Amino acid sequence: MSGQYPFRDTIFALSSGGLPSGVAVIRLSGPHVRDVLQEVAGRVPPARQATLMHLWDGDGRPLDHGLVLFFPSPASFSGEDCAEFHIHGGRAVVAALLGRLGALPGLRQAEAGEFTRRAFLNGKIDLTGAEGLADLIAAETEAQRRMALDNAEGGQRVLYSTWRKRLLHARAMIEAELDFADEADVPGSVSDLVWADLRDLGVEIDGHLEDFHIAEIVREGFRVVFVGPPNAGKSSLLNALAQREVAIVTDVAGTTRDLVEVNLDLRGVKVVVTDTAGLRRTEDKVERIGIERAVGAATRADLILHLTDPLEQEAGSFDMDWPGPVLRIATKSDLFAERAAEFDHHVSAKTGEGLPELIDAIADRAKAATATEGRTIPTRLRQVELLRDVRAHLGALAELHDLELKAELLRLASDSLGRITGAIDVEELLDVIFSEFCIGK
Repeated sequence: MSGQYPFRDTIFALSSGGLPSGVAVIRLSGPHVRDVLQEVAGRVPPARQATLMHLWDGDGRPLDHGLVLFFPSPASFSGEDCAEFHIHGGRAVVAALLGRLGALPGLRQAEAGEFTRRAFLNGKIDLTGAEGLADLIAAETEAQRRMALDNAEGGQRVLYSTWRKRLLHARAMIEAELDFADEADVPGSVSDLVWADLRDLGVEIDGHLEDFHIAEIVREGFRVVFVGPPNAGKSSLLNALAQREVAIVTDVAGTTRDLVEVNLDLRGVKVVVTDTAGLRRTEDKVERIGIERAVGAATRADLILHLTDPLEQEAGSFDMDWPGPVLRIATKSDLFAERAAEFDHHVSAKTGEGLPELIDAIADRAKAATATEGRTIPTRLRQVELLRDVRAHLGALAELHDLELKAELLRLASDSLGRITGAIDVEELLDVIFSEFCIGK
């Protein structure tokens, strides 16, 4: 998609977040930007040069003074004429300038994500870049930031565009054989030139789809679940890791009845730690529900910490067969000197003994689970579903012998890849994607 999309109105919005603030940034985009600058600031400043200027209200009285920047089309974020007012971040100042802009003909407040939507429609970014920008704004950890930035800067676009070119080339070769089979300069064996590459492409897509789990962990968090008998110290350890009172701690067995979660940032990776009900046989209906939820959370965990109080339990007695990796933790280590080899870690929530080593162990596993080693990974379920369509079309090639039908499957596969980046047929997706943005982006 290229060329400027002909929007009639000019949009504006506060783009710098909550007020009051030291500086507030009000952004504009559209065909009337030059007129607005002339009306409000008295002139159009030099392109891409921050200029200190007075701003005036509709009666010619001073409104504020601040930096004004002008970005002429097409060398701007949205591909249109754009401008920014960097003014004092008081609520009254911002309200006055927004009111001034809203009173000018042809201007209106921007909707959520409208600046980025115009950038897409004007060919400045593709859909994966737009999704990357949304993720970059929402990023809370270093891992989320890195993944989002790679996509915002075109990592997915390059990969999917390369795959689509390979599909288009394969389709062209097949259609060339269909249409010009008698010509001497057209290869006579499509299989030698095309099918091997398509098989390789299928393997590449399969590996790419497997990496979606990494994106889920980066986005939603590496899930660590505490399990163990009542009074094993699960809630105390959760509070110690969170460094605040998250869970209720008492001497009464079975205090925790529901799942209690806390989010941690360990070495730039989001880690979701979940405390669960103590595991034991009970006739208490509510406690049994809590135990069922504990087992369910453990089956979905990326790492299970099985906690045991060696003073009350036989050391090393772990009769639960948990799925996935398990670390065996001896709690309340401040109350005993002996260290049993059956445990991976000995910790004390009271004194902090063993906590740094346990945190390092969790962080190591979280980092390993989110390592991409420079690979570009799918980050949205929308992308995954379209890639599965591509894979299904490629898989069906082997069942067909008619070259025309194979060419049609390749067309469908290339169209699905095109929908990922927004190259074709994505109008119905735009409201969904750009509604995730904040006002002013």
